[in-house]
Amino acid sequence: MLVDSHCHLDRVALSSYDEDFTSFMRHTLAQGIGHLLCVSIDLESWPAMVALVEDYPQISISVGVHPNDKERREPTPDELLRLSRNDKVVAIGETGLDYFHGEGDLDWQRERFRQHIRAAKAADLPLIIHTRDARNDTINIMQQEGADQSGGVMHCFTENWSMAEQALEMGFYVSFSGIITFKNAAELREVVKQVPMERLLIETDSPYLAPVPHRGKPNQPIHVRHVAECVAELKGMTPEAIADQTTANFYRCFPMAQGSPFN
Repeated sequence: MLVDSHCHLDRVALSSYDEDFTSFMRHTLAQGIGHLLCVSIDLESWPAMVALVEDYPQISISVGVHPNDKERREPTPDELLRLSRNDKVVAIGETGLDYFHGEGDLDWQRERFRQHIRAAKAADLPLIIHTRDARNDTINIMQQEGADQSGGVMHCFTENWSMAEQALEMGFYVSFSGIITFKNAAELREVVKQVPMERLLIETDSPYLAPVPHRGKPNQPIHVRHVAECVAELKGMTPEAIADQTTANFYRCFPMAQGSPFN
């Protein structure tokens, strides 16, 4: 069984499934994807996301506001805490810092990140952290706000080993997407080799970042298999062993997920 530890199911293209989410899920589960974490990026679309997936025990969700868009409604820790009481919520996020897309004064982004960390600690839930071109500030805020108390995952990791090592020291997992299959990702593949297997997760970030051989097309959770195969090659393991290990890691990182032996 494989787990897609980060996807956006409310944004996945359903044209191949006659626009039918039930058909999409039937196909996904039949391909050996045993669990999916559908990740929130804003509060405006969150109710519709919850409604879409609420009938599927194989899907867990998060609650949070992505760092990219300044115009999204700002959540308070109390609001995130209240929404996190939904039975399907297993994490706070995605949250973090993105200086690649950000422009000008990004204090608002840093404050949003801090609010999410505080909410995660109050809710006793792990964080899903997005970071791009913001290595020092991401780690510094995690340290200042005590993110090690909640733990969580550095999702779709594209940074260097030094940052991964600092996150690991705070108890975080490191998750890799289809980017590791890209021809220009040689340095990132070296990071994959160094992350301990017991702290490694895999994801698709669907509908974005489709792995080779689907690069450039809409992504979907069944393509997490290609990420697992790439990790297996890098680690000198079988894809089946990678599936087993990353599934176990997922449930340790997100113990509130349905089917977890820890909930």
